[in-house]
Amino acid sequence: MLNFSDDRQYALATQRNREPILDVLQRVLPATDTVLEISSGTGEHAVFFAPRLAPRHWLPSDPNPIARASIAAWRAHLPAANLYAPIALDVRDPLWTVEQTPLPEPLQTDLQHHPIRAIVNINMIHIAPWTACLGLLAGAQRLLPADGILYLYGPFRVEGQHTAPSNAAFDASLQAQNSEWGVRDLEAVLAVAQRHHFALVETIEMPANNLSVLFRRKQ
Repeated sequence: MLNFSDDRQYALATQRNREPILDVLQRVLPATDTVLEISSGTGEHAVFFAPRLAPRHWLPSDPNPIARASIAAWRAHLPAANLYAPIALDVRDPLWTVEQTPLPEPLQTDLQHHPIRAIVNINMIHIAPWTACLGLLAGAQRLLPADGILYLYGPFRVEGQHTAPSNAAFDASLQAQNSEWGVRDLEAVLAVAQRHHFALVETIEMPANNLSVLFRRKQ
């Protein structure tokens, strides 16, 4: 019997949101090449999305070594030909791992043939300092080509108001844990995106009072 690593972690929200997110991604992502997932967390999204989004390639990343161990363990448990091993990436770095040269093989060669054309970021910017959102948009501008897609998912305030009482309670709990965390104002995110040459394509209401926010890199 195969003995899989016990490094796998679990997030209950993944089971609830993966199907609705997949429905959006299948519609909005470029049809080919590589999707970079920022802050992949447990890796459950990566192993679920990768085989269902083929022939696209899926590149998970996370700055946390414990998270990367979980992603690798999930990848060993549910392998997919188009799912890369996780890489270390902190959006606040002035140069992301995937921008450095040379990259380790086979990633270097693979990204030459299948460049990154989309970035997916699920449930990060509210559980991180605002500088992480700034770094995400700055890095996406550097990395994505014209018409590249940036997809964000999570809770947002809209016009300064929470979209549900549960989101207000969640926001308070986040700020109690870390004063730099919290549900972000959608308009503030849109303003940063605009400065980094991203146009808002659409916002989509999702289960549990979350939003999918889709941007396209301008020429």
